[in-house]
Amino acid sequence: MKTFLLALMMALTTLAPAMAADTSHAHDSAWLKPTEAQYVCMMNNKVFDKPQIAIEVEGKTYYGCCPMCADKLKNDVSLRTATDPVSGKPVDKASAVIGADTHGMTYYFESKENFDKFASGPMPPMDGGMKMHEMKGGMMMQEEKNGATKSVDPAPSSKNDENHQQHH
Repeated sequence: MKTFLLALMMALTTLAPAMAADTSHAHDSAWLKPTEAQYVCMMNNKVFDKPQIAIEVEGKTYYGCCPMCADKLKNDVSLRTATDPVSGKPVDKASAVIGADTHGMTYYFESKENFDKFASGPMPPMDGGMKMHEMKGGMMMQEEKNGATKSVDPAPSSKNDENHQQHH
């Protein structure tokens, strides 16, 4: 019995690193997926599994997940732009090539070439590289050094903000 358990333990320790290596390789090759704009709330930069509300602004179409997001996108030009993480240039979200990573972070690119270049590299770290932006519509916006943005829910300041944050 001891011989069997010892053999089983040795087999598992031999296979575990190989299985882990296979998993990480699969993760690296597919960490960023192209995403259609209609599935992105451009207010909080999150990807959803259903089309979002189309918002027409100056002949361009943006998307938001709720009426509150639609109002903010209509009234705040800074919410309609992002920074391309490859070129560092501002990009209009309505015309950007959009990608989403496995953690739900959304990235906006000025071209398919920039998307491909960024996607072929390693997934950016999720820790420490964020800088805080001002409050926008009850959400604290953050931007990573590589240009990705995400929202962080602060303590709700009103009943409407609380309902909106729970929605997200």
